Amino acid sequence: MSPKSPRRLARRLSRAVAGTALVASLAVVPSASAADAPAPRPAAAAKKPTIVLVHGAFADASGWTGTITRLRRRGYTVVAPANPLRSLVSDASYLRGVLGTIEGPVVLVGHSYGGMVITQAAAGDKDVKALVYVAAYMPDVGENVLDINGKFPGSQINTSLLATPFPAAGGRKGTEYRLDPAKFRALFTGPVPKDEAAALAAEQRPIADLSNTQKATAAAWKTIPSWDLISEHDQLIPPAVQRFMAARAHAHVTGVPASHAAMLLHPGATAKVILSAARSVKK
Repeated sequence: MSPKSPRRLARRLSRAVAGTALVASLAVVPSASAADAPAPRPAAAAKKPTIVLVHGAFADASGWTGTITRLRRRGYTVVAPANPLRSLVSDASYLRGVLGTIEGPVVLVGHSYGGMVITQAAAGDKDVKALVYVAAYMPDVGENVLDINGKFPGSQINTSLLATPFPAAGGRKGTEYRLDPAKFRALFTGPVPKDEAAALAAEQRPIADLSNTQKATAAAWKTIPSWDLISEHDQLIPPAVQRFMAARAHAHVTGVPASHAAMLLHPGATAKVILSAARSVKK
């Protein structure tokens, strides 16, 4: 080997090492296009509908407490406004105002007279995707509470009311009605503890005469899918009346062995029906 051979070998080794380092560096440094590309965004979560619960006469929104707890556990936003119970026209107008503050789809739920209100208020509202009736009135256009109660026998409401005069809007003399506390447990709550039923009877909110006599001018169930939880032991809105209304609305029907306050006695079953309606809403 010539004397220059070791030096040539060293140069060759040096070049080889440098080349290996360059290849290694190219392997670990990302290309400009990959480094500059934005990180992929997670898919946007589909918005669940807001559930709006509307109470009826002789009650307030606290009757929904057990149902609300179950719906919230499933990740739903719930709103339970105070139904004024002054007239069908003004109550529906009030509810439309509440709905106007909610973004996105809505499942609208009504108990008892609350069914009258949601039927009127939801008409023409593109965000209301489902209606749920809980032992509730489902009026057609031109019907009021008195008309519906008269379709089948069995309602004991007319013989169980106590009337009180009050000064209504515009100087009119109005009358409001509440259930006789002595009959409240038998007709409204059913087999809840007596002390609880007595407290609810004392706290009941009366309903004004115009709420019962004003006729519906819209029937939202004709264009919005509906679900109906029927109270099989109801003495205020007899089961035959509830089934008649559900049939003509082509509602999805579930029955429970309950008095008029189905959501109070069966919050789980009530929530289940509402969840069924909520899951039907297309994302």
